[in-house]
Parts: sequence; structure tokens; C-alpha cells
Amino acid sequence: MGQVGSREDSSPEPDLETQVRLVFDNLNAILAAAGCTFDDAVDVTVFMVDPESKFETIWKVVSESWGDAPHPTLTAVGVTWLYGFQFEIKVIAKLPENAEA
Repeated sequence: MGQVGSREDSSPEPDLETQVRLVFDNLNAILAAAGCTFDDAVDVTVFMVDPESKFETIWKVVSESWGDAPHPTLTAVGVTWLYGFQFEIKVIAKLPENAEA
């Protein structure tokens, strides 16, 4: 699943730190609906516009949301455009053993 930090009207949140927090709020809501948490993530890809100037702000929020080790595999990709967003996350998570197919 992929998530961006959109407002309720689907527009990008302009403040970067708030945008990244919204990404994790959206992601956690979807994981919860599947009976998962971020601890169930096995592979994570993050996309960042201009990572050199934005990495510290983004990573501050990511590390707060990440949880305790062990952490999933992470791939970070610098991109030039995300349709108005500055950060996007894609997560592959394992379903809990008791989840219904």
C-alpha cells in the first residue's frame, strides 16, 4: 500500500513535517483496518522530493513512527516530483496469522 500526506480534500499538506505525520496517520489507519500495525511491515520504500534538503525533517518523523527494532527493509528513493507531495511511503506488510483471507 502507498500513502501520501493529503488533507481531507486530497490536496497535499504544505508543511513538510505535518505532511509526513499525515502519511503515517493514513498508513496506520489502513494497517489497523487489516488487523496489522507497523510492526507487521516487512518492506518499506520511501520517496522524497529533494532528499538532501528535507531528509532530517522527514527522518525525525519516520523514526518517531518506526517503533522498536527489528525494522523492515528500507529503500529510500530521491525523486523530482510527487504530484505536489514531498514524501510518499509504500509498505508491504504481513497479515496476522489469525487474519481471514
